[in-house]
Amino acid sequence: MTRPTAKQIKAMADVAGVPVSDEVAARIANSIGPAFEGLAPIAGTLPFDLEPATFILVQNEAAR
Repeated sequence: MTRPTAKQIKAMADVAGVPVSDEVAARIANSIGPAFEGLAPIAGTLPFDLEPATFILVQNEAAR
């Protein structure tokens, strides 16, 4: 899990059908970046990091 760049934010927004300007993409990247950095130490250790469609399957296996 790495901090997203403005270029990545812009691409994701375009794919979602919500195009944003370069300035707005940079503001979004700057505002959510600290959350990514804060969660970096535990990234990949939480079951929900898996592909969401398999989350229930993983939870059921963990409960056994």
